[in-house]
Amino acid sequence: MSQSIKEYDARLDAKKRITLRGAKTMFYRVREKGDGTIELSPRVLVHPDEISVKTLATIDQSVANMKKGKASKAVDLDELDKLLD
Repeated sequence: MSQSIKEYDARLDAKKRITLRGAKTMFYRVREKGDGTIELSPRVLVHPDEISVKTLATIDQSVANMKKGKASKAVDLDELDKLLD
C-alpha cells in the first residue's frame, strides 16, 4: 500500500457530494466496498480523435456482432471481486 500524502475529514453536502481538496485529475473511477470504504482511482479520458482507426473498427465490429446476438454469455466477476477485496 502506498503511504498517505494528506488526510482530512470531509462530509457530504446537501446533494450528497464530497469535495476533494487539491485533486490532481478531473475524472475518477469510484469503487465502493461492503464495509463502506470508498476507493478513488484517477482516470484519464482520451479524446476520440486519439483512438486509432484500427481500434475504432474493432469497436464497431464488436457492437455490430452484439446487435446481431453474436456475443458470449456475461462474465461473472464475483470471484475477481473477492480476490481484490
